[in-house]
This record gives sequence, structure tokens and C-alpha cells, in this order.
Amino acid sequence: MSQKAVIFDMDGLLIDSEPLWQEAGIEALSIYGVKLSVQQYHSSTGLRTPEWIEHWFSYFQVDPAFAPNAISTIEEAAMEKISQRGTALPGVHFILDFFRKQNYRIGIASSSPQRLIDMVITKLGIGSYIEETSSAGQLAFGKPHPEVFINCAELLQIKPANCLVFEDSFNGLIAAKAAKMKCVVVPAQDVFHQPKWSAADLKLGSLVNFNELLLQAVWMGGE
Repeated sequence: MSQKAVIFDMDGLLIDSEPLWQEAGIEALSIYGVKLSVQQYHSSTGLRTPEWIEHWFSYFQVDPAFAPNAISTIEEAAMEKISQRGTALPGVHFILDFFRKQNYRIGIASSSPQRLIDMVITKLGIGSYIEETSSAGQLAFGKPHPEVFINCAELLQIKPANCLVFEDSFNGLIAAKAAKMKCVVVPAQDVFHQPKWSAADLKLGSLVNFNELLLQAVWMGGE
């Protein structure tokens, strides 16, 4: 049997950081007279900060000359908030133990900067599980482009077709499927019932709900 890998997104999947990114983003936009709704924020989760700022600056017609400062403001604020208040989401150690026992290679592919990925791994105490990490911030393209997942698969030395991705955002789901990988989504509860998640191979309410039968079903789907 071919070696397989599991690749995890990070924000909103392993650590409860999306509300903190949301705070940081909304606070930063307010400096430029923009009031972003929670619904609007959810439509843009999974993007790298530069694309996120570009998207909303264009939408609200903010001078793009302010973008570099806004990006720095958001990332620094998010780092501080996550460092102080970020907590592991349910099932993180369970799911990592599960895939270790299944002899999967394990990676993280995130839109966050590498320094935040490193900080979260340390904060959650999961360094012994994670073999490789890929930050879209260091690549040419961010999600929903598949590059970050393809890059992580290359680092893990596993073919994309033998990779399973866990995601919480729709942009991440699109990226995983574009990379020709299987994808399990664990959406936030307030968007859980939206029909867009049907593009995934499996939808879960929590990482703790995953098991060997579901793993087999994911790999059998579409074959």
C-alpha cells in the first residue's frame, strides 16, 4: 500500500484563532473608516493577509497605498492575540494520534506567516507530530490556489493523490480539491449547514468525530 499523508490547515481547525484574526482584521479596517460585518469576514476566511486586504480595500475603495501598513497591523495584532488567547480546538491531539497510528506522514499547510505556524505548534505542544509545514505567505499564491498544499505534499514526499486535507474554510476546500487531494471539512457552527460544503469528501462537526470507518469511506469515495 502506498504511503499516505494528512495535511492540516491551522487557523480555525487546530487552534481557535479565527475569532482573533477577525478581531484583528476588523480593528485594522476600522482605522480606514471601514466597518466589516461578521458575515463579510466569513466570506474571506482562508485568504493570506495581503489578498484579504486587497479584497476589502478594493470593495470599500480604500487607497491601496495604505495596504502595507494595514497588513503589518493585522499580522502583528493577530500574533499577539493568538499568543495570549488562542486555545486548541477539540480533538487536536486525538486526530494527530489517530494518523500517527495509521502511519500517515503529517503536515500543516496554512495561509498564516511561518512565524505564526511555528508559534502555534509550540503553543499546542504538537511539534512531535508535525513533520513538515508550508506557509502560503512564502509562496507565489495563496488559497484558493492549491500551491500551499502541493508544496506541503512535496516536502512530505507524498503524491497529491495520496494526501488527505483537513480544512475549515471554503477557500481551503477549493485549494485542496484543486490540488487533487481528498478533503474533510470541519466548518464553524454558524456556517456548518451551508450547501457549499458538499464539494468536500466529508463534513464533520468536530475532529473528535473522525474514525477509521470514515477514513476508509473518504478514500473509497469517487473511486
